[in-house]
Amino acid sequence: MSLKDQITEDMKTAMRAKDSERLGTIRLLLAALKQKEVDERVVLDDAAVVAIVDKLVKQRKDSIAAFEQAERQDLADKEKAELTVLQAYLPQRMSAEEVTAAVQAIVAELGAKGPGDMGKVMGAVKTQLAGKADMGQVSAAVKAALAG
Repeated sequence: MSLKDQITEDMKTAMRAKDSERLGTIRLLLAALKQKEVDERVVLDDAAVVAIVDKLVKQRKDSIAAFEQAERQDLADKEKAELTVLQAYLPQRMSAEEVTAAVQAIVAELGAKGPGDMGKVMGAVKTQLAGKADMGQVSAAVKAALAG
């Protein structure tokens, strides 16, 4: 079963259980997936679905930080609930040590040296680690690898 089919099944389950919060988040995700399919006239594979989920997770994290800074805990809690639902559709994330090791291997493979090669390294890293690691963490690891 594809990830998109799993999300659709989860929506039906949430409807039957009358779980309105979960249902709302899943509908939001399915709308984002449908929008991408319509805009680009493609059928999304699991990798594309993970990329969209990853984008939505990042948006939720940014929103939580903004709401907490504005002392709107009610809105932050709503975003946290959505974040929990969305994270269930992401693959298991790599640990910080695994990210650092993968980045160092890619830097060595490309023969990159210094901050000027950051774009080249990030391009290669994104294709290999997309959906598997937090890109903020990856960026920091690349900076550290190129600085040393």
